[in-house]
Amino acid sequence: MQQLALVTGTPGWLGSRLAQWLQAGGLDDNLPRQPGFAVRCLVQPGQDATALRQMGVEVASGDLRDPPSLHSFLRDSAGAVLFHCAGLIHPARIADLYELNFVGTQNLAAAAQIAGVRRMVYVSSNSPAGINPHRTALFDEMSEDRPFLNYGHSKRLAESVVHRIAALGVMEAVVVRPPWFYGPGQPARQTLFFQMIRAGKAPLVGDGSNLRSMGYVDNVCQGMDLCGRTAGINGRTYWIADERPYPMREIIDTVQAVLERDFGLPCSSKRLRLPHLASTVAHSLDRALQSLGLYHQKIHVLSEMDKDIACSVGRAQAELGFAPQVSLEEGMRRSIADALQRGVRI
Repeated sequence: MQQLALVTGTPGWLGSRLAQWLQAGGLDDNLPRQPGFAVRCLVQPGQDATALRQMGVEVASGDLRDPPSLHSFLRDSAGAVLFHCAGLIHPARIADLYELNFVGTQNLAAAAQIAGVRRMVYVSSNSPAGINPHRTALFDEMSEDRPFLNYGHSKRLAESVVHRIAALGVMEAVVVRPPWFYGPGQPARQTLFFQMIRAGKAPLVGDGSNLRSMGYVDNVCQGMDLCGRTAGINGRTYWIADERPYPMREIIDTVQAVLERDFGLPCSSKRLRLPHLASTVAHSLDRALQSLGLYHQKIHVLSEMDKDIACSVGRAQAELGFAPQVSLEEGMRRSIADALQRGVRI
C-alpha cells in the first residue's frame, strides 16, 4: 500500500508540480526514482481542479481559514506526510497575509496533529531571512532572521508554529526555504518578466551585480520530497535552491539568450536602467503603504530589485543528499518551452 502524501497549495504552480513529482517518485531522469506516493490535494472551493483529477490524484475541497472544512482532506491520514505549499505572496490587503500564511498554518497544523499525520513539511520563503547583510554573506540555516516587511513576518510566524510542533514531538515538522522559483507551469507574473525582457523594459537597478538565489521548480520539488522522506531531521530548516546564486544581470541576459537562440524570439538589447535610488524610494513607499494595510505589487517588486537575496544549499546537500540537477539556462529553456506549448504569448 502506498504511503499517503497530502499537498496544499493546489492547483497553484508549486503545489501542482510537487503533486506530480510525488506521485511519480520523481521527474528527473538523472536522479533515482523513489516509491511514489498516493497523493491527496487540498483545493479551495470554487477553484478548478480539472488538471489535478486528470493527473490521477485525489482532490479534497477545503479552506485553511475554516478548520472544519479540512476534515475531508485529513481523513484517514495517520502516518501520512503533509506538504504545506499554500501561501499568499501578493495580497489584496496586508491582513490577508497573516490570515492565510500564519493563521491558516496554525489551523492546518492543529488538525494534522489530531489526524495523526507523521510529518509536516512547511514551504516557507527567503523573506523571513530578509536581505543579505553583505554580498559575500550568503544565508544559511544559522543566519539571523530579519524578516522583509509583512510577507516575511507572516511566514516567520508560520515557521514558529512549525518549530513548536517539532519541539512537542507529537508530529515531526521540517521547514523549507525556497527563493524565487521558475520553471514549467509558470504563472502570469513570470511571463510578464519574459515579456519585459523582450521589449527591452526589464528593470536593471544599479549595475545588476546583486545576487539572487533562484530555484528551478523541480530542484525545489526534489528538496521537498527529500524533506518528507529523510529520517532524523525533525525540527530542521533547509534552504532549497539552485546550486549557486546568480547576479541579476545574468538572469536577464540568460533569458534573452535562450529566447533568441533557442526559440527565435527577437529581444531588444535595451535595459530599463535605474539608479539605486529607484529601489530605495520604492522600498519607502512599500513600507508606508503596508503600514496602512495596503499593498502594491509592482512597487514591492521594484523595492527588491537591487537587493542581495542569496543562500547556500550546503546543509541540504550534506544532510538530505540534495543534488539540484538543473541550472539557470536549462531551467529557463524548459520554462519558455512549456509556456509556448501551452499557447502562452511571450
